[in-house]
Amino acid sequence: MVKHIVIWKLKESAHGNTARENALLIKQMLEGLKGIIPGIITIEVGIDISRTDMSGDIVLYSEFESKEALDNYQSHPEHKKIMPFILEAREERRIVDYEW
Repeated sequence: MVKHIVIWKLKESAHGNTARENALLIKQMLEGLKGIIPGIITIEVGIDISRTDMSGDIVLYSEFESKEALDNYQSHPEHKKIMPFILEAREERRIVDYEW
C-alpha cells in the first residue's frame, strides 16, 4: 500500500472565489474521484481549522493499492481534469508519498 499526502496553501482568491470557497470545491472534486479511478483505497480531504501562519489550508490523505495505482491516479484523465483548477488556486504545495 502507498500513502499519498498533499498539503496546499491557497491564494486568498482565485477563480472569483475566496480561499475557503476554493478549498470546499477542491475537497468535493478530489473526494469525487473515489470509485472512478481504480486502485484508490481511501481518499479524504480536510480543510484546516487552526488558521495559523504555519498551517496549510487543505490536505489530501489518500491510500493506494500500489505505487502503480498511484501512478495511474496521477495520469488518469479524471484527475488531470481537476488539476488546472487546483494549480490556479494554490500558492504552495507539499507532498509526501510512502509505502506502508
